[in-house]
Amino acid sequence: MSHQQLWAPWRLNYITNAVEKDPKETAAKVSELPPVGCFLCRYRDETRDAENYVVDRSEHSLIVLNRFPYNNGHLLIAPREHKATLAELSDAELLDLQKQIRRMVALMTLVMGAEGFNVGLNLGRVAGAGLPGHLHWHIVPRWNGDVNFMPIIADTKVIPQSLDALYQLLKADLHNVAEA
Repeated sequence: MSHQQLWAPWRLNYITNAVEKDPKETAAKVSELPPVGCFLCRYRDETRDAENYVVDRSEHSLIVLNRFPYNNGHLLIAPREHKATLAELSDAELLDLQKQIRRMVALMTLVMGAEGFNVGLNLGRVAGAGLPGHLHWHIVPRWNGDVNFMPIIADTKVIPQSLDALYQLLKADLHNVAEA
């Protein structure tokens, strides 16, 4: 079976800004690299939150819409500081990150009517981390029947909502979920 091509110009930014690294690097070496190529570190400028789809910030966390979502509403929750391993997180950072995960699950349940979630963390390149130098959790909202024939027949995932529209929805109801 041949696969269909899907024109996806939004991916060019990801491809051209990806930082090439030797796959044999250890986690320690990755954490020592400067965050020059780290898109999460580039989101430190709060005046550009809408442009960068930064949904919210807390003392230790950054909450961002994934520009390359697995499903509509896919969020990334990361420490504000550039840290590559769980061992590098302080207790306060770890607790805040987990509280933000809980808060964003509540927000997406409220705003999007999500019926379930995949929440995960990929530690290291070999575990699937696309940005192994900066920890981040994925929160992927799910609905009954959210997988249709497109991924099976056409090897294509359809995302039914623009990032701009979703960003506006989440920001509008952010005040309706309890602070972490």
